[in-house]
Formats: sequence, structure tokens, C-alpha cells
Amino acid sequence: MSKHWKPGKTTVQLEAPARPSRIRRDPVRINSNVPVKRERPSNLRERELFGGIAGVLIFGTAIGAGVIALSIFTVFHDDPAADARAAQFSQCYNAEGPNCVLDGDTIYAGGERVQIAGIEVPRIADAKCDREHDRGIDAAVQLALLLNSGPVTLGAVTRDSSGRAVRKVEVKGRDVALRLIGQGFAREAGSSSNWCG
Repeated sequence: MSKHWKPGKTTVQLEAPARPSRIRRDPVRINSNVPVKRERPSNLRERELFGGIAGVLIFGTAIGAGVIALSIFTVFHDDPAADARAAQFSQCYNAEGPNCVLDGDTIYAGGERVQIAGIEVPRIADAKCDREHDRGIDAAVQLALLLNSGPVTLGAVTRDSSGRAVRKVEVKGRDVALRLIGQGFAREAGSSSNWCG
């Protein structure tokens, strides 16, 4: 509840200060002959905002450059182990590279089919008996071992007595056909091809 003002009532008088306020007494005078240097208020908030944005952009650029450099290094980096695996001869049924052994006298070297000159080997695909099939697998496994034992050299393409395009294949300068014949995995070309007896 509020009180109403009653005019007949006396009010309290405040004492006047002993001397008047200095501000009211002596106002500051500005000398108009001296140029006043007005400073622009520094916009610290704007500077901090600009610095933050610039920092984020620089950091993002650095991260992007790092990712690109890593990608290029990963994609174009030569892997010696991968190169060695690609140069190895595996069996053609599970080959991962361009070099593989199809059977005891047929290989793929650099993706090119090569018939080895001078030998007859037991067949795998069109074997006449189980024994020939098994001996054909043994010959293919031995051929892969020989080819992986050193640098492989392919001779020029020639024709054998049956008209097939054949090539001499050497490992470390030694004829692969002669080694397979010496180990009993192959016979000289033109000899009996009965592997079931």
C-alpha cells in the first residue's frame, strides 16, 4: 500500500555542502590550439575472430596437403616385395601376377604364353590316367621351383618338329628343359609320351 503526499507536512531539509563541487566550480577548458589526437578504439574481438579463422584455414590446408602427400606416396611408392612377388612364378590356377606355370612345359612369362623347347611332359588337363595326371602336377611344381631359383631368360621363338612355336628357357644360364629331363620330370621331345606305364 502506498502513502499519499500530504502538503501540510514539513519535509526534511538536507544540509548544504560546505563548499561546492569542484567539477561545478572549475570546469575543464580545452585549448583549441593543441590538436587533439583521437585514437580509434582497438577492435580486439574482430582481431581475435580474424586470427581464429585464419588459423583454422591454415591448419585445414596443412592437413589437406598432408593427406594428398600421403596418398601420392602410397599410390606411387614402389614396393620391392610386391615387385618380387610379381616376378615369381606361381601355378596358373592361383596366379596373382603375369608369370605362372600352366603345366610342366608351358608357362606364362610377362603375360605371354611360352612353350618350352626340347621336352615332353606328362599332361594334367588331358591326362590318360591318374598316374600321368599326378606326374604332370609334379612336373609343374618342379618347373615353378626351377623358375623361381634365379633370373629367367627366354630364347628366340623357333618351331619344333611338330610345328609348335617353342622357346628355350634358362635359369641362371642353365637350360630348364635339360634340368627337368635330368630330374625325371620330363623326356626329350619326340620320345614316347606314354606316362601311364
